[in-house]
Amino acid sequence: MTIIIAEAGVNHNGNIETAKRLIDAAAGAGADYVKFQSFKTDNIVSKSAPKADYQKQNSNNKESQFEMIKKLELDVNNHKELIRHCKKRNINFLSSAFDFDSIDLLKRLGINLWKIPSGEITNLPYLRKIGSMNQQIIMSSGMANLSEIEAALDILEQAGTIRNKITVLHCNTEYPTPMQDVNLNAMKTIKEAFKVDVGYSDHTLGIEIPVAAVALGATVIEKHFTLDKTTEGPDHKASLEPHELKAMVKAIRNIEKAMGNGIKKTSASEEKNKKIARKSIVAAKNIKKNDTFDEFNLAIKRPGTGLSPMLWDKIIGEKSRKFFNKDELIN
Repeated sequence: MTIIIAEAGVNHNGNIETAKRLIDAAAGAGADYVKFQSFKTDNIVSKSAPKADYQKQNSNNKESQFEMIKKLELDVNNHKELIRHCKKRNINFLSSAFDFDSIDLLKRLGINLWKIPSGEITNLPYLRKIGSMNQQIIMSSGMANLSEIEAALDILEQAGTIRNKITVLHCNTEYPTPMQDVNLNAMKTIKEAFKVDVGYSDHTLGIEIPVAAVALGATVIEKHFTLDKTTEGPDHKASLEPHELKAMVKAIRNIEKAMGNGIKKTSASEEKNKKIARKSIVAAKNIKKNDTFDEFNLAIKRPGTGLSPMLWDKIIGEKSRKFFNKDELIN
């Protein structure tokens, strides 16, 4: 079953009550996890760091990246409160740590599934610290090429995490991602190259791409969501609203059912239709006893409750053992 991560990220805008409402929405949509972001701004962004283009478009242009992110921090008590609220709503809490202090915080809080964001895939000390815990890891690979993914996997393994505990998410780090840059087939390339479980972290508008990823074998789907796309903030515009998140979860669960076991056979639901949709060999006109069956006195018509038309060649040339009325099944 695909793990669905509803990425609240920083869409709480620094408000703990908004964060709780995001948890409520994720739980209501049927997601498996609701994910936030854990960081100390002083540890991850220099005061001179510029904003990305999408951040400039969706946030206050008068503030720096440092100032923007500083307002979005969650402190220790915030984390504890959100974890409690997740338990109350019966949804799993998850957060991406962006620095060592935040890794230590999540570890103290009992987190045992680690989500490595795309920006940290080339951060050797960070990867080594995560890898040393030998716990389940989900690693996004936005902006990365195969050699960078390989290097990150090697570091995680050398630090102590076995390969089968790592899932690599294909991802494009543009908000929103243009359709021509999605390159979903790269997910299969990653799976074949590194023999790992794969998934997809989506930044496109809409829900069709993550649903398609599940059909291609994604074991994890991550998708940003918000309470209101029109809210000011870096990620809101490229996020789903709650009703869209719910639709995505439903579509993914339907796709999982539809994929089946790969065995081609009559399904239980269509068994009853065989007799209606298939055909049988019937009399094309009245046939007397001892008449020879031929292509002029036989026809193929519904229903499929008599001799299969696949026996046509065996019937042609045989003699009738009884009288058949027109359209009567030959048996």
